[in-house]
Amino acid sequence: MTAHTPDHPIPILRLEGVCKAFNGHVAVDDVFLEVEMGQVVAIIGSSGSGKSTLLRCINLLDVPDSGRITVDGQPTHVQGGVSTRELMRLRRKVGMVFQSFNLFPHLTVLRNISFPQERVLGRSRVAADARSMALLERVGLTAKADSHPPRCSGGQQQRVAIARALALDPKIMLFDEPTSALDPELGLEVLAVMRQLADHGMTMIVVTHEIHFAADVADRLVVMAEGRIIEQGDPTSVINEPQVDRTRTFLSAIRDR
Repeated sequence: MTAHTPDHPIPILRLEGVCKAFNGHVAVDDVFLEVEMGQVVAIIGSSGSGKSTLLRCINLLDVPDSGRITVDGQPTHVQGGVSTRELMRLRRKVGMVFQSFNLFPHLTVLRNISFPQERVLGRSRVAADARSMALLERVGLTAKADSHPPRCSGGQQQRVAIARALALDPKIMLFDEPTSALDPELGLEVLAVMRQLADHGMTMIVVTHEIHFAADVADRLVVMAEGRIIEQGDPTSVINEPQVDRTRTFLSAIRDR
């Protein structure tokens, strides 16, 4: 294991031997991964390679069968289950944005962002609304504060979902194919917000099929197959000079679409 010196700082996230199976099918197989503060890590791979399950394991939406997850220096041992206290502690530090927006349709955009702050962080409504409006300005949606999600485009809803996750002040943001449900034009709106987050130093792990985004924004590109990390490194190097046949085949298939 790498010695943690000034040139190799202690990672904000460390996965050690993380495994997850469903009904005998191994979805994540002995994954080791370290992410430093402020890094953007993009994960690619074919359908069923374990990318989304890995993200869900990091956030304990799917509790791993074995291994250890350390976030901001605090380890979570998953064998035997995870306590509610550990679960809440980890999720306070790890935000997640899904393919689907998961917004409350009966609440306004503003309440969708403020309500979790009141419930999880104990903020007053006034403080929560102030934070929400600041984030809506950041994602370019202050004019939509009093609208309901069904009155917003898909790209706008996804930007609201990003603002909602940011409102809980996470140390790490996880994105699970955040543009896959959007047409290309609306997807660009979301990617622009994500680029802005990266520019401001947000630690991000992004499962994506957007190879250009990975090449331009990510510090590291991780390739998964059959639940394992088969290759990782500088995005340009991995994309242009893959060292593993499975990576080469996958990238060729993407280019041929």
